[in-house]
Amino acid sequence: MKTVNVQLTVPEGMTPFLDDSERDHSFERNAMMLYPFIQNQTISHGRAAEILGVHKFDLIDFYASLGMPYLHQSVAELEEELADIRRFERMNP
Repeated sequence: MKTVNVQLTVPEGMTPFLDDSERDHSFERNAMMLYPFIQNQTISHGRAAEILGVHKFDLIDFYASLGMPYLHQSVAELEEELADIRRFERMNP
């Protein structure tokens, strides 16, 4: 994966967390920077995984481990889908 250096302006209090030579946190940091773009549907999980150089399901698992859902559905939307499935099952026994 090709990388570039980018200068970021962050609050001073973040400095100790960005200068961690004991462990490379670049995957976690970069995945978190991409998440808002996934959430607002600018990019897909698959595209974000390509950018990060990982498999899509590994990225989904990472987000899930932090409590970030793969699907963003309301209860009402889920109930509507279940009703559609039940209607389909009755029509096609």
